[in-house]
Amino acid sequence: MVTDVIHRRAKHLREAIEYHNYRYYVLDDPEISDAEYDRMMRELEKLEADYPELHDPNSPTQRVGAPPLEQFETVTHTIPMLSLANGQNETEGREFDQRVRRFLGMDGDIAYVAEPKLDGLAVELVYERGNLVIGSTRGDGVNGENITQNLRTIKTVPLALMGKEIPVPERLEVRGEVYMEIQGFKELNRRREASGEPLFANPRNAAAGSVRQLDSSITASRPLRIFFYGLGEVVGYTFETHWQFLTTLPRWGLRVHPMARRCRDINDAIEYYEEISRERERLPYEIDGVVIKVNDLDLQSRLGVISRNPRWALAYKFKPKQETTTVLGVIPQVGRTGAITPVAILEPVRVGGIEISRATLHNQDEIDKKDVRIGDTVIVQRAGDVIPEVVKVVESKRTGGERKYRIPTTCPVCGADVVRLKDEVVHRCMGLSCPAQLKGRIKHFASKRAMDIDGLGDKLVAQLVEKEMIKDVSDLYRLRKENLVALERMADKSAQNILDAIESSKKKPLAKFIYALGIRHVGEHLAEVLANGLKSLEHFFQVTEEELLAIREVGPELAQSVVRFFGDRRNREVITKLREAGVSIVEPGVGKRATLQGLTFVFTGSLESFARDEARELVESLGGRTASSVSKKVDYVVVGSDPGSKYERAKELGIPTLTESQFREMVE
Repeated sequence: MVTDVIHRRAKHLREAIEYHNYRYYVLDDPEISDAEYDRMMRELEKLEADYPELHDPNSPTQRVGAPPLEQFETVTHTIPMLSLANGQNETEGREFDQRVRRFLGMDGDIAYVAEPKLDGLAVELVYERGNLVIGSTRGDGVNGENITQNLRTIKTVPLALMGKEIPVPERLEVRGEVYMEIQGFKELNRRREASGEPLFANPRNAAAGSVRQLDSSITASRPLRIFFYGLGEVVGYTFETHWQFLTTLPRWGLRVHPMARRCRDINDAIEYYEEISRERERLPYEIDGVVIKVNDLDLQSRLGVISRNPRWALAYKFKPKQETTTVLGVIPQVGRTGAITPVAILEPVRVGGIEISRATLHNQDEIDKKDVRIGDTVIVQRAGDVIPEVVKVVESKRTGGERKYRIPTTCPVCGADVVRLKDEVVHRCMGLSCPAQLKGRIKHFASKRAMDIDGLGDKLVAQLVEKEMIKDVSDLYRLRKENLVALERMADKSAQNILDAIESSKKKPLAKFIYALGIRHVGEHLAEVLANGLKSLEHFFQVTEEELLAIREVGPELAQSVVRFFGDRRNREVITKLREAGVSIVEPGVGKRATLQGLTFVFTGSLESFARDEARELVESLGGRTASSVSKKVDYVVVGSDPGSKYERAKELGIPTLTESQFREMVE
């Protein structure tokens, strides 16, 4: 028999768990530990098992457990889920604004709301008296598929709305985008590869395929999330603007995109688009554009619909990032660590606004797995600023004349043996004096994120190595003007500019120096982790694997690589020569009265006392971090003259701002 005490305890646990789900998934601000959360969930599961009368389909314990379906039922949307008209450039964005004002007969500016357009699967969720009753796909816009039991498995979907701050509507239909983060997508594909299953081509396909599973336990095993962005029918509550709608949803526990923004006019909206397009590759998930919507819901109603598109919204799309082309050949490229990467030579094609003629094939295993052959028609994509990659072969286009490729057994640069080491997927050149490796190491050492030596392009580096003017990176600091002027296409002024850039690179934070050394497995972030953990360059020479493993984020492979690098006599000699040549290392917090350890800064506007890169380096040398965009994880925003939208975003989030003089006082 279920007593009142047990009923109250179960009710309390359900409400507490949903509240902490809200703190974790919606606000990204948990209040309790994972262990405490798990204890509450286990207690609730035991109560429901001991007392079947407590069963509630909207209990947080019931996200998974429905038996597999034979097929999906059809759901008719109360209000059609319309598709959006597309725009591809600023001209089309401004034409959209002109159409809106012309239709409304308005001369003044129209206020908009702009939101990132996630590349996922559109769904609709229906809540009655705060409880989730049905979830469906968009389908053809009028009819979709009932995928309620699958949507219930997604942790960012509340099974019951929160109504303490604002009473929930009697009925709420809310639209959202189910998506998969890039890292989760990669991990899913790794698991599928290991089990011999076909791989998903991109995160969108992975999300769509995961949501449309007849067995909800499969959906539950996939790393799915959701952002809500649109309104269907609502009964018992009235919204006046789309912005009011977006700011209300989180108070009911529904997650909206944190980068959504109110725009005063179309100029603001286009500026937002440009900002998001720059931030696009830094986001942990795929977006394919920005959606611009008229903010006033009454104006939306007056604008209505044309064909199957609302007049009041525009999908301002980015240029496509996947295209089809032909593999003309494959060449082996030798990197700075000796790794040989097969690179496909492609029929030139524009991807994401950039013409590409090469794409990485990663390694021989990848070539064999995808069965890429010379002459194949392939789909290529580019992510961020990395070299494009081949996604898959279009086998239906094969003619029979395609040729398989194998990585050569000798290095194409120096002729040394090429071997594949145990437990590695890459082939490596064993030639210690291989010019290709030296060229790669120099380019990495001089790159902007490392020592930042401007002007050392591929052709100049190639000449310096081939003429034996540089045998290791320390020789950069012994170059003379007369040596440089003698090189091909090197004028007197160009030579002086390079020498000036080399001279200005001599003083660098420890993290940048460690990154510049090109230690295997040490990227930019881990170089910062190591520098903040060990504090001094001298410590690197004596550090043990045990000490390194005590540093958060350092694993066995990285620890072994660091100890091996600094234990190598030749590497130690190069570092000694760098210091003798005048390279000075700024160690974290050394000589300062205070430290910025654990603090994250964003800079906006023009700074007078510092160049932007100098300010970032100063923060990093004191143990702090810098970010390019404003979020709740940022501690301070440093505001120079003519600040941009980051300043407004900081005020919205309540993040402390510093003037340039206040920042100078903090670091000095």
